[in-house]
Formats: sequence, structure tokens, C-alpha cells
Amino acid sequence: MSLNAKAGLGLIFLAVVMGLCIFIPAGTVRYWQAWIFLVAFFALSALGTVYSARHDPALLRRRLRGGPMAEKETVQKIIVLVISIEFVGLLVVPALDHRFGWSSMPLFFVIAGDLLVVAGFYITFLVFKENTSAAATVEVAPDQRVITTGPYAHLRHPQYAGALLYLGGMPPALGSWWALLVFAGAVPFLIWRLLDEEKLLAAELPGYTEYQRRVRSRLIPGIY
Repeated sequence: MSLNAKAGLGLIFLAVVMGLCIFIPAGTVRYWQAWIFLVAFFALSALGTVYSARHDPALLRRRLRGGPMAEKETVQKIIVLVISIEFVGLLVVPALDHRFGWSSMPLFFVIAGDLLVVAGFYITFLVFKENTSAAATVEVAPDQRVITTGPYAHLRHPQYAGALLYLGGMPPALGSWWALLVFAGAVPFLIWRLLDEEKLLAAELPGYTEYQRRVRSRLIPGIY
């Protein structure tokens, strides 16, 4: 099977799974917040996939090798597994919230949530455009080098910053206050993952420790 076919089927599979994770717990397809979120999520995912397929197939190939079992270190397997479970929770909890009316979120916050999702995807796109070694697993490729341009000029881990934005945007985008608790539970594992990755990069990637001294912020400019 070709790389493009694998990427396309992967997107379709993800769309089906995410749809099931939302609409089955919701007990209805009359959930407009979910439809807007899903359309935005997969339109942006498809655009990113098409861009990578045309301009950086090697990156796309690396991105397709993801998930807990693809990680080499046990600690990363655990972290990715927990984050994956939290991601499912960010779909299921809002759906249950919608079904049982646990909370109600004003339209302004729903729109803001969708905008955060878009912003997160945009930052991720900038990362992929700048760094062809941005794999879905924690590893150092043989030809990998330190990237200091684009978003990497301001943050050491812009890819995680993008993930933080779109994960944080999911609860309001799906209209659920309660899902913010699920997001809060995912944040420590995201930080744990990047700290563990930094140890590997500092040990195995030439020039990374000097880059750490020059760029102090990991996720939020001037804060962390």
C-alpha cells in the first residue's frame, strides 16, 4: 500500500473512531458543537497530511509510526498510553455532558474553543514545515539536527505547545466544562513526555544543550 493511501485510510479510521466516541455516548447526532469540531479537526488534519505528502513524504512516514507500542522506552509507552486515554476522555466526557446536561457553555466559549483547536493545528503545521525530523515517537534520527528557526526560535517544544492548545480547546469546542478536568489530567503527562525527551536530545543530539541555553522557554514564551 502506498504512503498516501495509508495516510488517507488512517484519517478515515480516526474520523470513524472519533465520531463513535462522541455520538454513541451522546446518544444522538444532534450535537452541533461536535459536528463543527469534527469538521474543523479533520479539515485541518487533511490539509496537513496533503502538505506533508507533497512536500515532505519522509516526515509523513515518520508521523504514521505513532502510538504507545511504537515508543522504544517503557516510560514513553506509559505516557503515550495515558495521553491516548485522556484524548478519548476529551471526546467521551463532553458527549456524556451533552446527553445528561451536566453543564452548559455559552456560544462565545464554544467558538473560542474551536479557535484554540485551529491555532494548535497551525502551530503544529509550522513545526512540520520547519522540522522534517518531527517524529511521532521520542527518538533521535541519524540525520537529525537542532532546529532554531520558525517556532523553535521562541519555544523548545512548539509541537507540544500546539498540542496543548488544541487539546485545551476541545472541552469548550464540545461545550463541556467538565471535560476541562480531563484536559487538566493530560497536562502533567504532556510535560513529563517533553522533559523525558529533552534528556534524550541533550544526551544524543549535538548542539542541543547550547540551544537549551539560548532558548529558555519550553511551552509558553517567557513563562515555562
